[in-house]
Amino acid sequence: MAVTTFTDLRQIKDAAGRHLGYSTWLEVTQERVDLFADATGDRQWIHVDVDRARQGPFGAPIAHGFLTLALSNLFLPQIVEVRNISLGVNYGVDKVRFPHPVTVGRRIRGGAEIAAVRDIPGGVQVTMRITVEIDGETKPACVIDALTRYLA
Repeated sequence: MAVTTFTDLRQIKDAAGRHLGYSTWLEVTQERVDLFADATGDRQWIHVDVDRARQGPFGAPIAHGFLTLALSNLFLPQIVEVRNISLGVNYGVDKVRFPHPVTVGRRIRGGAEIAAVRDIPGGVQVTMRITVEIDGETKPACVIDALTRYLA
């Protein structure tokens, strides 16, 4: 069940600037990192060679930045639900940043806020700022300005 539920587009507009809540924590496992490496072909040693990565700059393998970005699609439905619409669709991203790496074994979660809302034909376009936090870290793993279109 989502932390925040909207039942119409007006409620989304009224929530501009508001933080919507957080997802549950997720442990980043080596298995998940390896599966992502297999799916994308990005098998750089810092991600998949556990022994070598332990000797590397982070002391452990790290998740791919794009894996962390992709996990926002796991977190967002836990945070926000929009009802009574015909369609919600990812429209793209304005900006993505990776301020801090996620080492394997750490827990991450997503938080979301509505940064902006603008009218489009038949609905609204929402800029959702999704911040992926690392348990115990002050810097986030990833900050995404995701664009979603909700149509009435």
